[in-house]
Amino acid sequence: MSDSQVSAAVAKLYDTYPFPPEPILDEPPPGYNWRWNWLAAYNFCTGRKPQKQDICILDAGCGSGVGTEYLVHLNPRAQVVGIDLSAGTLEVAKKRCQSSGADRVEFHHLSIYDVEQIPGEFDLINCVGVLHHLPDPIRGIQALAKKLAPGGLMHIFVYGELGRWEIQLMQKAIALLQGNKKGDYCDGVQVGRKIFASLPENNRIVKREKERWALENQRDECFADMYVHPQETDYNIDTLFELIDASGLDFVGFSNPGFWQLEKLLEKAPELIERAEELTERQRYRLIELLNPEVTHYEFFLSRPPLTKTDWSADKTLLAAIPELNPCIDGFPSQCLFNYDYQIVNLSTAEFEFMQNCDGKSTVAEIFTKVQFGLDGVRNLLKQQMVLLTPG
Repeated sequence: MSDSQVSAAVAKLYDTYPFPPEPILDEPPPGYNWRWNWLAAYNFCTGRKPQKQDICILDAGCGSGVGTEYLVHLNPRAQVVGIDLSAGTLEVAKKRCQSSGADRVEFHHLSIYDVEQIPGEFDLINCVGVLHHLPDPIRGIQALAKKLAPGGLMHIFVYGELGRWEIQLMQKAIALLQGNKKGDYCDGVQVGRKIFASLPENNRIVKREKERWALENQRDECFADMYVHPQETDYNIDTLFELIDASGLDFVGFSNPGFWQLEKLLEKAPELIERAEELTERQRYRLIELLNPEVTHYEFFLSRPPLTKTDWSADKTLLAAIPELNPCIDGFPSQCLFNYDYQIVNLSTAEFEFMQNCDGKSTVAEIFTKVQFGLDGVRNLLKQQMVLLTPG
């Protein structure tokens, strides 16, 4: 198929099955995704609170507006733009945002390829689950890169081939059985469900579905998006960085850094970890995914220079900084809470007392006059993304 035919087929899929199929609420959505919160995301990428909050955000391939809605509510001073190829899905996005009061958003029925039609630049571009469905992902990421402001961040999510091997097999099986009905997405869903119902329970594809996807795939919209999509590119580390390099932007880092720690995999063989120190960063990433092929996706930040990372190693600089709580923690004030990534954290009494005094006005030095705490403790809280710092 030509690029235009692929784009039309993708639009048809999402007109048939608007995605994601989350319920529309008459209030702000629950919880948070820190990657969609400008303060938390900027802090993760640079080590400090951003200097401005009245920013412009682009949700590139916004679908039914689930992420768009969060982007509006989590960033109360931002202006948000959502674009999507599917007119039917955009209508759902508009309804969703109207219902929950997400009123600082405008939507455009537009391909990512044509994003230059929107005036201005964006401080944050969110592109989740989209580039891998484009017929030409490199053209797509290059179009978005041109709209990223200097010092801006782009958050991207694309599929990984190693953890989606069984999905690829099922996609091909459904396509074979559909024959000339391929492109009839309702038929594709029916064929796929019949296959799963017929295969033995110990079948590898069935086991993987039950382990990872069965709960969400109860909904036809999710099943169709996973198994009958007309266009999908799955990546490995090598091809991923080819995509990133083509963007002309800087790679800031993966937004799930816990996965990319070789020490977790080879802790019983320190001599191998030592050998791995001779590898490049990208070779280390490749080694990790080869040893732990559960990679179903990659999520990461890119930036357009200049993006300066703040160094808090000097005691004088840290003492003059003004700390405040990361907006993406849940359960405070309590010594047991959820951190920015929804992991349980148990604070020491000293950590808890320090955080209680982080009012966004007092410096670290001033808080130390009230609380017995040390600079190493502050650095540890910063490392855990529990607090944001503004240079004094």
